[in-house]
Amino acid sequence: MWKEFKAFAFKGNVIDLAVGVIIGLAFGKIVTSVVNDMIMPIFGIISGGVNVAGLEYTYDEAIIKYGAFLQSVIDFFIIAFSVFLFVKFINRMKRKEEAKPAVVPSPTKDQLLLEEIRDLLKKGR
Repeated sequence: MWKEFKAFAFKGNVIDLAVGVIIGLAFGKIVTSVVNDMIMPIFGIISGGVNVAGLEYTYDEAIIKYGAFLQSVIDFFIIAFSVFLFVKFINRMKRKEEAKPAVVPSPTKDQLLLEEIRDLLKKGR
């Protein structure tokens, strides 16, 4: 069982996935910071000082914090849009790379001479 787990865990795809998840989590923290520390204060100024994260509805002892939910939705859309732009950029770079024709070097004099010898040997048989 250990060998199977080791073979699974050290495959390239699993390691790539783990690296992607770690980078994604770090990217999510950056976007959350941008939203909380830059975008939402600007939104608060525009909306007349409303703090979206602090919006809540109280019913008896229950507190429904719909402002925190709205902020999470905004975080999600910014992260989704950022990932979309990143994937679009990567795909564009791949297309440019694929569009470049492979440069085939012209044969050298030695290669041409060897090809002539080969062709003469074929005719002589």
